[in-house]
Formats: sequence, structure tokens, C-alpha cells
Amino acid sequence: MNLKPLTVVLCLLQLSSFAQSKLSVSFTVSDEKGMPLELAALQLYADSTMKLSAVTDSAGIAVFSLDTPGSYTLKVNTLGYAPVNKVIQLRDSNAFFRLSLSPSGKSLKEVVITQKKPLMRQEDDKTIVDAEPLAEVSTNGYEMLEKTPGLFVDQDGNIYLSSTTPATVYINGREMKMSRSDIASMLKNLPPNSIEKIEILRTPSAKYDASGGGGIVNVVLKKGVKIGLNGSVNAGFQQGVYGNRYAGLSLNNNNGATSSYLNVNLTTQNNYQQLNTNRVLTGDTLLEQKAFTKYPGQVAFTNYGISKDINDRWNLSWDGRLSYNSSKSNTHNDNNIVRSSTEDVLGSTLSLVDNKSQAFLSDQEIGAKLKIDTAGSEWVNRASYTYAYNNLDQVYNNTSVLLNSNGNGNVGTNRHYGVIQSDLTRKIGKGFTFETGLKSTYLYFTNDALYYTGGSGAIDPTRTNKYNYRENLNSLYVQGAKTFGGFILKAGLRMENTNMDGHQLTPGDTTFSIRRSDLFPYIYFSRKIMTIASYEIRAYLVARRTINRPSYEQLNPFPKYVDQFMSEIGNPTLKPQFTQNYEFNVSAGEKPLLAIGYNDTKDMFTNVFYQSAQNVSQAYRSYDNIGANKEFYLRGLAAIPPGKAYFAVIGGQYNFNRYEGLYEGKPLNFSGRNWLFFTYHQLKLDKRSTFSLHGFWRLAGPLQFYQLSDMGSLTLSINRKFLKDKLFLSMNMTDILYTNNNTFTVQQGSVNASGYRGGDTRRFGLTIRYNFGFVKKEEHGDMFQVDADGKK
Repeated sequence: MNLKPLTVVLCLLQLSSFAQSKLSVSFTVSDEKGMPLELAALQLYADSTMKLSAVTDSAGIAVFSLDTPGSYTLKVNTLGYAPVNKVIQLRDSNAFFRLSLSPSGKSLKEVVITQKKPLMRQEDDKTIVDAEPLAEVSTNGYEMLEKTPGLFVDQDGNIYLSSTTPATVYINGREMKMSRSDIASMLKNLPPNSIEKIEILRTPSAKYDASGGGGIVNVVLKKGVKIGLNGSVNAGFQQGVYGNRYAGLSLNNNNGATSSYLNVNLTTQNNYQQLNTNRVLTGDTLLEQKAFTKYPGQVAFTNYGISKDINDRWNLSWDGRLSYNSSKSNTHNDNNIVRSSTEDVLGSTLSLVDNKSQAFLSDQEIGAKLKIDTAGSEWVNRASYTYAYNNLDQVYNNTSVLLNSNGNGNVGTNRHYGVIQSDLTRKIGKGFTFETGLKSTYLYFTNDALYYTGGSGAIDPTRTNKYNYRENLNSLYVQGAKTFGGFILKAGLRMENTNMDGHQLTPGDTTFSIRRSDLFPYIYFSRKIMTIASYEIRAYLVARRTINRPSYEQLNPFPKYVDQFMSEIGNPTLKPQFTQNYEFNVSAGEKPLLAIGYNDTKDMFTNVFYQSAQNVSQAYRSYDNIGANKEFYLRGLAAIPPGKAYFAVIGGQYNFNRYEGLYEGKPLNFSGRNWLFFTYHQLKLDKRSTFSLHGFWRLAGPLQFYQLSDMGSLTLSINRKFLKDKLFLSMNMTDILYTNNNTFTVQQGSVNASGYRGGDTRRFGLTIRYNFGFVKKEEHGDMFQVDADGKK
């Protein structure tokens, strides 16, 4: 790993530190049992004009960097505990304080909201997005990700942070190892108010799997974080050309020692996709394809969990998810071969495909956490098992003037995925934290596709196949973090051992095997730069090495039928790609402001298209290692200062990519750039009514080998609360201008194609939600939000 640029910046930051000597003061806030209290608000006052604010992290720790020693007034506030107000004396040396808060002793009733938490805040090497403002204007978890500033969700459900590689989606800190469509379906069935926060890790530490080359988006669910029983019931619809209907129940319960949660959601959905393509066959001949696909379906989804404190040190937990999806798709594809100079139709076919599928998912996890001391040291162990089954029945019919072909088939897949993980965190003292852990995963996947040609009942060898796939990954990591004089330094090393075995049984007996071990270093550095208007300006520098492994579908050499003119073929010689990630960013008062990043990828593999030399009407979609990709990005985020009742978050990101390698055995050298802008606005019309507007706009530019036109989406909503703020009504319009569609071109090697892609994205929606139980008290002191009355 080339760390020369990192070393230079570290040296410059270190030299600048000699210009000033800071006093570092750390506070650990816990309850009477010694359990750390997250999101406790701390304020330090030197006099009436100087105030510093901080919020404790997940370990209950908050750190202040002060210019001078002396006498300070400390105030600590958090929900359910008696406030602290005391005077402390700080000497010339760095100081560490432990604070134990006592319960307030009063039964909680309805709490008046005084101010919302930050929409986005920076905590070490991750950005934390508060889910509540997004939940108020969203109908499900997937929409919340679409509305999160800085995330780009493409039409296939891929989530992009900064890299051209899609991000990995985690639920409660664990990778789901599911297909993109399955993850999207799960998120679409998560009630929005069941999500506590969204964590964005663009350069994850050594604690996380090295496969997160595109970063990690971790969706954290609520787990009975409030005292007593609370929850909500909701129902709604979205209507475009077709409509979605949904209803759900969300429950959270916490009696102190035991907390639990339950979410149930039922959805009836329908949408469409229009995909038109024109591919050059010869200099004067085009293949024109117009495909319209309709996707009706029903989904039943539930997730649940329970966590119990066995004693003052041990906590046991169980989390689970179950889902059943019954769906259909109907595709109507018109194919015409046209002479472009005269527009004469040389031949035409009609392809009809009907699919019926049933999918079942069970995901279960048990965990045990040992609290070692009151400083935040802990030992966490988790074991999980996921079973997924999918059955697809397909009927197809291809008709032309000269030839008709039809048939039917069945595809069954089974996936077993197990994980065992153990993580140890030790707070050794003097600002030093040591982390280490082990993880082992096992994936077993089977696929059985059996097709028959119409009429004769003979097996169709072009579609019938059967294979088994096994994958075992074993990893070990060590990581240390040290806080000193306003600096935070974290470094780690992760080792991963990869074992892959594929065995194709039908149509031919083929196998492949991969055995390799790799090291992945990580380093993180942070320091305070200055203080402006009581906001701490802090700089962060992160570097990491990551890997992207090919899946079995990308390795399997069997030609998979797509349509009469297109097949998918895996590449068993595909190598994993490695990326060096570097990012420098700046935050103000824990609010991310500016980031500069660089990703250097070797052996990059991506979708490639090859046209048959023997039959130009036939094309093959595959994967190949095309060479290297160097990516530079610049991201900015800012808040418009709130007035009486208005605030806004605006931002943008610039990406520049350069590809160097080989395509079809010929040199490949090209570059591309694109801009992504995003915004979020909220206007309080009165104490109970809110108007919000959010959207993104992506200027024309490349996405891997595709050159996309301008595209974006603008969504507005009006929300009103009734019945003492317990009843919530939201009306929204998504993709108002119907701009979330695009034209595209791909010109690589022998393939020269263009087209259009659009879907049922412009929709009107109505959601009704009734909240019962306790209203969560909000945090104070944020430049991105205003209070319920519109006052700062």
C-alpha cells in the first residue's frame, strides 16, 4: 500500500501542531450500572460568552479540546436521567472524568420537542444520518436512502457513495449477502420509523470486511430504545401509472433490563420499466429493441428482536427477519433489424416472456456481549444463519414470419449463509483503545434450471443448467486508536483468507477453485484545526486497501439466455480487483463539510459486451478484468443558517475517472467526469405542518462504460400532525418533473449501442401513521435544524 501521500500530509499536520498546545479533556458518561450512555449532551462554560458542546459516542465518551486550563461549568443532559450541573477545575495536563448519571425518578409522559438532532454528523471515520427527519417524508426504508444527501441510488437499486463500485448494504452492522433486488425488497418493506439511524462508511476501518471497496451503508434498526411500550401503525399508497398499497405495524418495548422490537409490513406493488436499445450490427444495419416489462407482486415482511441484560455485565440478544415475496413479470419485446440509410425493416420478431416467482427468506442472529469495565471495554460475539429460497416458473414465446419458438422452464435456487464473529474492544487508558476480532463465513449456493422446448417436451440445452457453489472466508484483524493532545490516530491490519469452489454439473462437468490470502492495512488520523463561532473545525485523513471478489454468477461459464440476441456468460478466469482508498475531509461541529478522495483500482472487473464475429446479431454480456481505474472525487456539504422556520442542506460531488487497460485485446484508454448535486429543504408552515423538498441532479457523464444523459428527481411532501402530534398525515409527489430516466450510449470494442431507460417513477402518495407511547426527546445545539416553534 503506497502511503507516501498520506505520510506527507501527516507530517504537515504534525508540524502545525507545534504552533499551539491544546488541553484535551475526556468525559465518560454511564448509568448507575456502568453502561455507557450514547448521545448524552455535554456543555462546557468558561463564562457567559464561551460555550463548547459535544455529544457522547456509542461508548459514552465525549472529548473537548481547550485552549487554556482553569475553572469550567459542566452541564450534562440526557433523556431519563437527572441533569448534571457542576464546576470542574482543569489543570495544565490532559484530564479524564467519569460521570455516573442517576435516573430522573419520574415516570415519563409526553415530552415537548425542543430541537431535533443533527441531520448528519461526523463521528470518527463514519457519517451518521438521523433517520427521523427522513422518516417523516418517506414511506419505507428504501426511500429514506434515496433521500439521504450524498447517496446516489441508480435505477437498478445500486447505492453509490463516491466510487464507481456500489456500496455494500449492512443491516444492524452485518452484511446480508443478498442480491441487489432482494436487499431493495427488504428495505422497501421496512417501516421508516423502525430505522434509528443510517451510518455511512466511505473508508471502513480494519474491523469491517475488506470487500467494502465502494463503502458501507449500515441501516441501524430501533431496538426498544425508549422506556415503556411505544410504536406505530401505518397505511398508505403510491399511485403512478400503476399503484402500490402497504400497511404495517411497528412496536418497541423497554422495561430496563429487557428491550424488544417487532415490525410487520404487507405490500402490494406494481411498476414498469421501458428499455429501448439500438445496436449497430454492421455499418448500415441496426438492431432495434423495445422492451416493456410490468412487475406486479405481493410482499409480507417481518423483523423482530429481543435484548436482555442477564446481569450487570452480560447482555444476550436475538434478531430475526422473515419475508415472503410472490411476484410476476410480463415482458413484451419488439425486435426489428433495420437498414439505417433507408429505414427499411429487414426482419422482425416478437418476444413474450412471463415469469412467476416465489421467494422466502429467513435470517436469524444470536449475540452475547460482555461489558468488561466502565470505560467502554467489551467483548461481542455473534452467530447468524440465513436461508433463502427462490423458485421461478417461466414461459416464453418468440414469433417471426419464418420461425416460431416457445418453451417453458423452472429455476430453483437455495442459499445457506452462516457467520461466526467475535470482537474484543479494550479501553486501556490514557486515550488508547485496542481492538481485535475473528470472523468466519460459509456460503453454500445451488442452482437448478430445467427448460423444455414447446410442443415436443424435449429438454432445451441452451437454458438447462445445474451447479453448486461453496465459499468460505476467514479473517483476523488488529487495530489500535490513540487520543493525544487533540489528535486521534487509528491504525489496523486485516487478514482475509478466501476459499471458493464452483462445480457445474449440467450441461457439462466443469469446476474451478480459488485459494488465496491477502492483507489489508488501514490508517486514520484526525485533529482539531480551529474553533469558529463555538464550532470545532476538525480534519480527518483515512486510507485503506479493499478487495472486490467476483460472485459465482460472474464466474460461471454457462451461457445464460437473455433474449434472442443477447446471452450472459461468466468468466472463470476473472480475478479479484484491489483498490487503494484515500480520503481527506473536514467537519464543523461534527457536521461534514468538505471531502477530497482518491481511489486507485487494479485489475478492475466490470460488465463488458462482446459481439459475435460469426453472427453479428448475437451479443454476449460478460465480465472481464479490463485494467486500472483511477478516480478522484470532491464532495461538499453545507447548511443554510436557519431562520424562523426554515433550514436546508445542499451539497455536490465531482468525480473524475480514468480507465487504462485492454478491451477485446486492444488498448483501452479513456476518461470521464460527472457532477452530482443534492439538496434537502424543510419549511415549518406552523407548529404541526411541515413542507419538505428534496432531490438530486446528475449531469451527463459516465457510469463505468455507460455514458448517461442528465437525470435526477425532485420530490416534495406536505406533512401534518393531529391528535396531540400522535396522528401523522403525509402527502407526497415523487419525481415531479419525471426526470429520473435517461438515455445512454456504450461504445467499446465491437459494441456500438444507444438507448433509453425509464420507469414508473412519478407517483403521488398518501401515508397515515399513528404513533403511540412516548415521544422521544430531541437533542440541543445543531446548526442544521430548528426547533418545533422555528426558533434556534
